[in-house]
Amino acid sequence: MEPRIRAEASCNPRRRRLLIGAAGATLGALGGGARAFAATGYPSKPLRVVIPYPPGGPTDIVGRIVATTLADKLGQSVVIDNRPGASGMIGADMVAKAAPDGYVLLINVSGQLVNPALYANMSHDPLRDFRGITNLASTPIQLVISANSPVRSVAELIELVRSQPGRHNFASSSNGTPGHLAGEVFKAAAKLDVTHIPYKGSAPALTDVVGGQVTYMLDSMPSSISLVKGGKLRALAVTSAQRVEALPDVPTFAELGYPDVNLTTWYGMWAPAQTPPNLIAALYKTVSGVLRQPDVRTRLADSQAMPVGDTPEQFDAYCRSEAKRYAEIVQRAGIRLQ
Repeated sequence: MEPRIRAEASCNPRRRRLLIGAAGATLGALGGGARAFAATGYPSKPLRVVIPYPPGGPTDIVGRIVATTLADKLGQSVVIDNRPGASGMIGADMVAKAAPDGYVLLINVSGQLVNPALYANMSHDPLRDFRGITNLASTPIQLVISANSPVRSVAELIELVRSQPGRHNFASSSNGTPGHLAGEVFKAAAKLDVTHIPYKGSAPALTDVVGGQVTYMLDSMPSSISLVKGGKLRALAVTSAQRVEALPDVPTFAELGYPDVNLTTWYGMWAPAQTPPNLIAALYKTVSGVLRQPDVRTRLADSQAMPVGDTPEQFDAYCRSEAKRYAEIVQRAGIRLQ
């Protein structure tokens, strides 16, 4: 049975939910994911997957690709709950404090591991208060400007910004996101006098970049690649080690002499820290199976996201390593929130 997708009304106009159902599915018709849970009786009710950014952004795009298929595998509905705000901390805090029973999960961008280096009084710890399930996918970041801009290269962008100190700005989907960090690293490396403008998600930021209200943005490719292909944005560089197949004429930052602008964005799935190990293991088995499906891989590839699917142990170790790396970047770049 195909997943049934129904938008739910919400009492909060800023929140949107997507109910992804697999109504009528039976255990015998389901794959190995459901069989892995059979002995536990889980799941016996719908799951809630919190995405702490608005619909339409890269975290939401990747999260929905996974969740639409996850509903079929589990034989239960999956409610996607967008809880934007405070650099993803509002939604993440909700999951950190949820019952550790496997029914409330988090899909978040790697930027959640940056927040401890930026905020002194967080109400949760991204490492201590979550247990990783798996790294879902990784994607490059691209530097984009409005297609109406006369700037056609990174060198021309640098020349423009330097010719008008303090008059230009760059956008990010939120404070502390990989795009923000990449922008600050680029700013320092190119010695630019430019102001960072954080938004509540990629969609509103990209709208202002397209309209020319913001000079440029470093954005994860899932949310902006269609605007580049559609001729509304122009990509000037990518942060990946090699050029991106979909944009063969766009150079890497390393090619242009900025090897430190090498951050990528990745998207993970987490559960509350005290979730039983057997549920974590079974969720990993199910989600990693989803990531191996050809249709899911194709949909991720269309958004320039590469599926990962590492084990919970590998993912937790990777999170610790990335948190340390991000803290060093914050300190080295002298990032200060306003």
